[in-house]
Amino acid sequence: MSNTVEKHDGAALDKTMSKTKVDSSQDNSVMGNEIYGETAEYDDNISRADLEKQKTAQGEAHFHRLGWKRLTIILIVEAIALGSLSLPKAFATLGMVAGTIVSVGLGLLAIYTSDVVGQVKLKFPEAAHYADAGRLIAGRFGYELIGAMFVLQLVFLVGSHCLTGTIAFGTIVDIKSTGTCSLVFGGVSAVILLILAIPPSFAEVAILGYIDFVSIVVAIGLTIIATGIEAAKSPGLHNVAWSAWPKEDLSFADAFIAITGIVFAYSFSICQFSFMDEMHTPADYKKSIWALGLIEICIYTMTGALIYAFVGPDVKSPALLSAGTTVSRIAFGIALPVIFISGSINTTVVGRYIHGRVYKNSIIRYINTPQGWATWLGLVFILTVIAFVIAEAIPFFSDLLSISSSLFVSGFTYYFPPIFWYMLLREGPVWAPHNRVKAVLNLLAFIVGIVVLVGGTYSSIVDIMHNYRDGNVGSVFTCKPIG
Repeated sequence: MSNTVEKHDGAALDKTMSKTKVDSSQDNSVMGNEIYGETAEYDDNISRADLEKQKTAQGEAHFHRLGWKRLTIILIVEAIALGSLSLPKAFATLGMVAGTIVSVGLGLLAIYTSDVVGQVKLKFPEAAHYADAGRLIAGRFGYELIGAMFVLQLVFLVGSHCLTGTIAFGTIVDIKSTGTCSLVFGGVSAVILLILAIPPSFAEVAILGYIDFVSIVVAIGLTIIATGIEAAKSPGLHNVAWSAWPKEDLSFADAFIAITGIVFAYSFSICQFSFMDEMHTPADYKKSIWALGLIEICIYTMTGALIYAFVGPDVKSPALLSAGTTVSRIAFGIALPVIFISGSINTTVVGRYIHGRVYKNSIIRYINTPQGWATWLGLVFILTVIAFVIAEAIPFFSDLLSISSSLFVSGFTYYFPPIFWYMLLREGPVWAPHNRVKAVLNLLAFIVGIVVLVGGTYSSIVDIMHNYRDGNVGSVFTCKPIG
């Protein structure tokens, strides 16, 4: 009986212990789940913070890879395009002497104002784009005003390159004989500009810059050689009717259109803040602007003077068209990389400005996440479509571009930098001994900028009126050959 009682008690004890064990197990399970859930949530928060830090570090590293040599190439891509082949026409209007003086003088002045822009960027590293410099001198109003000028000018430039691509393709395939609608080539040009603008980093674009530079040098060289050979054959180099002096009966509007053409050729400072923001050593910018400035002065002056000397007063713009039908088609083919690479970088610059402004406090701005890439690709697409539509829908787009350049580029290159110097960089009184040379240079740049602003805008408006009067204004979305 004792054994029976012991067994019963033992069974009861085992049952009790078993129940206790189960309850304890259930409690531990519940507690364990709570602890696990809290730990998982905590780990998730940590991983998100770590991911953001990682993406931010990657983004900062990715967008600070630009050295001064690559910056020089990027500036060349942005600054030297087929517009350089319009300079012989400017020389034909101004004459060899005035053309050379204006080309060299404005080039040296542009180097100085670009140096001022670089000094502002070094003193205020937070100025990532030209609009940010506007905030420094005029608060929110300056930021919004210069930002709007910045976006409009760059979008117009993309549209201009789209039209230039249409002209190039039309010349290469001889659109007049094939009867192909020019809108087709406009669409192809827009697609190429879109694809080339996809890389968001300027360091990546610099790789294409080498192709761009070789392309423009070869295209210009071929044009100079071809026009020189043609002139040697007939009427002979000594019989070409070029002149050292301005053409007869030169109107104010014609003279200013020629001058503004040279002014706009040196408009490389508009994107300088954006480019310098990617430099790993921003203080090296001086090497880049001097290298670019001297290269531009040499290319522009030699191109303008030599082709004008070979062709004479009847030189066309762009000068490629003065090299004969066959050579023009070859030269335009060689120049295609210039047209599209130089055009696409404007999309990249304005896209980076808008994207960085919208996603200022988010890792999306680094364009290294799915959402970052999706928003970037969408923005590039929208900008390219807008540029294409504006260029095709406005019958007097070329003249509109001249007006916008007179209004905006005159400021970005010439009259804004003196304001920056006076308000942000000047140390002591303006006419203090250490400021006198700088004061004179800045005053000269400011005067040039204001004169171009007023005279260039007036001349462009007069040109539009003359084109309407003479029936030279095209139609909207035309299939007719352009150029």
